[in-house]
Formats: sequence, C-alpha cells, structure tokens
Amino acid sequence: MWEFLQKLKELQPESKNIVLTGLTGEALGEKALVSNGKLVWASVAGGFLERHDQQIEQLEVNGIVLVDGEKIFGEVVGGQKKIVICGGGHVSMPIIQLGRQIGCYVTVLEDRPKFADNARRAGADKVICDTFEAGLEQIPGDSDTFFVIVTRGHVYDRICLESIVRKPHAYIGMMGSRRRVAQVKHSVLENGADPQVISQLHSPIGLDIKAETPEEIAISIMAEIIQVKNQDKRGAGYSNEIRDAIVKCEDQKKILATIVERKGSAPRSVGTKMLILEDGRCVDTIGGGCIEASIVSKALLILRGCAKAPQIVHVDMTGADAEEEGMVCGGKVKVLLEEV
Repeated sequence: MWEFLQKLKELQPESKNIVLTGLTGEALGEKALVSNGKLVWASVAGGFLERHDQQIEQLEVNGIVLVDGEKIFGEVVGGQKKIVICGGGHVSMPIIQLGRQIGCYVTVLEDRPKFADNARRAGADKVICDTFEAGLEQIPGDSDTFFVIVTRGHVYDRICLESIVRKPHAYIGMMGSRRRVAQVKHSVLENGADPQVISQLHSPIGLDIKAETPEEIAISIMAEIIQVKNQDKRGAGYSNEIRDAIVKCEDQKKILATIVERKGSAPRSVGTKMLILEDGRCVDTIGGGCIEASIVSKALLILRGCAKAPQIVHVDMTGADAEEEGMVCGGKVKVLLEEV
C-alpha cells in the first residue's frame, strides 16, 4: 500500500487519474493507476489488470464495471481539497470551521497579526500573516483549490483577485456589494485579466439563502463550494489523515473500507473511505451509525484472523430491521474491505 500511495502522490492533480481495484476472481485485490488514459502502475506485474491494459485504459468510471467478466471498481480521484481564505474577519471564522469539517485543508491570508491569531484559534491548517500580495505568492493553486475573498475593503479585494485569476483554481468567490464587486471586476479587467475567468467569478458569493449573520453567510458560501466541488464527479481519494495513519501506524494491522456501490439514500457516496486500526480506532468515516459499526465489526474479525480479506460486505439500510437499528437513511451499500 505504501508503494501505491507513493505512486498516487506522484500523479499530477490536473490529470484525469483513475484508481482501479479488482473485486472478483483473478483480479481480486489487484490495484492499478490510469492517468490520462494510460496505465502507469499495477500492483501485480503480469496480473489481470496489467494484461487487460488496453481495456482498462479506456475506462472513465466512478463505480463498478466488467472487464473480461471480472468486476473492477474504478474511481476518478482528485487531490486534497483546499480552501484559501483571503481575509481573517468575522465571516472567515465559521468558514474555517466548516471547511475543516468537510475535510478541506484551510489556509488563511491576513495582514493583521491579531486577526491572524483569531484564524489560528478557529482551527485553520495554515495562516500566512503577511501582505496579500506576498501571501498569494506562496499559493500555487490547482484544480482542487477554492479561493474565498472576504477582505475588509475593495482595495484588498482587487489585489487578491488580480493574483488569483492568474492561478489554476476550482472556484473563486468574492464577498461585497454589487457596486463594489463591479468596481473591482472593472479594474482587474483593465489590468489584463481573462474576461472568461472573470465571468465565472462567484459574486455575490454564496447561495442565496437570505443569510445575515457571519455564521449564516459562511453556510451559504460553503454550500456553494460543496455544490461546485461535487459537480466534477471526482472522489476525494485517500485523505491525508488516512495516508498519514497508514504510514505512522506501521506497528498495527489495518483494514481500508471503501464504498464501491451505493443504492438509494445511503449517507455517503461511492469512493468514501475509512481506515480501521487493529486497536479499534477509525480514521475518517463512511457514514457513522449502524452502517459503520457493522463494517468495523467485520474489519476487526479480519484483523484477528477470523475472516479473510479482501472481501465485499453488503449493508442493507432498508426495511423494518434497519429502521429498528436506527438506519434511518435507507439505501444499500457494498463496502470493500482490504488489508493495508
């Protein structure tokens, strides 16, 4: 698994990267990486996936497909989702907290030390206390970076927007009145910004939910970011927390649980992952409640030598029995359990 994670890390996030895992027959347990339609790595030299390279290189999947009669789970993976907040005022604090809760790496740029300290206390992963120009020079941007401009004035908005529109990004949102936003956009366009990029600017920022308080505004902004994030149909892949736990907890056996199929109103999407350690600790979540308890129980049986992996576990959250157990979401999921 370490070699797989290293190979995955080496892939360019701008590329279309697909992780393939064999679920049945000869392919069971094999992994492969396809980047921009080319097989770049396979866990088993001369194995099923490598021998069927021409077929798997044509796959564009988020789910289970058949390759020569065997079930293969494919997921289009992105990099770590990142939120870069320009400004450390009152609205930024709940944005930081919500961003962390949905698994994003949150960076705050703020030129006032007191406000930078507030961002640290709110839980930002990284705080750059410097001018906005200097701070943005340290942010390369990529297709998984969401920029949020919530500074204290249109002068700083313009400085930030002029820099950000020249960077790769997934989203740019800017807070402000229509008049203030129009002035900033006009100024940035006069300085040579791409009109197409400016036309895609989300401003007024956030979904229109009639938000008033800083917390409500933050919710509207995060709702819009989630909406944009989920449009590209890329999975979150292997979170930094899972990667770190795999490497750091080398003294323990571990099971990686991945949702490979979902029907109905199950709480989490295909590709969602959770790591179960030998001591019973879990990293990340596949939905919580009874679904998670069932998967953890089966994973511990494997870790104690009472069952074999890889295996696929079916969890049915429909019907009277599921309701009795508190599985109120409904739906069915199939979860792949594999040793790492």
